[in-house]
Amino acid sequence: MKTVVTNKKARFQYHLMDSYEAGIELVGTEVKSLRLGGASLIDAYCKIESGEIFLVDCNISLYTHGNVWNHEPRRKRRLLMHRKEILRLDQKTKEKGLTIIPLKIYFNDKGKAKVEICLAKGKRLFDKREDIAKRDVERRMRQQADL
Repeated sequence: MKTVVTNKKARFQYHLMDSYEAGIELVGTEVKSLRLGGASLIDAYCKIESGEIFLVDCNISLYTHGNVWNHEPRRKRRLLMHRKEILRLDQKTKEKGLTIIPLKIYFNDKGKAKVEICLAKGKRLFDKREDIAKRDVERRMRQQADL
């Protein structure tokens, strides 16, 4: 499994709950650009419209050797999941005020591009401060143990 890009800020900004794997519908130059590592998940999220789930605001950079048929970098990309999973996600996001965010894009063992998405609830400022304080305490304890 080759990880192309991870959403590093997701664990800091959200409480992560259920994780799912989804395929992603790409055009040829997008796949080539992903294989070169040209993607970003900053500000990306998933949206459910008419029974389909889409990845919005994911930036897959232009392929360097592309021509006039190169792809649009920030287009809406359809994710491939079972209908029952999509309906379950739709119900949870409507009821509990949760959101769906992408955690990482990777290629599986068969060479298919996959997206790991997660149900998440946004953290408040004091939750973020608690996480920073816990990390600092753990770092100090590791330093004391090394001495």
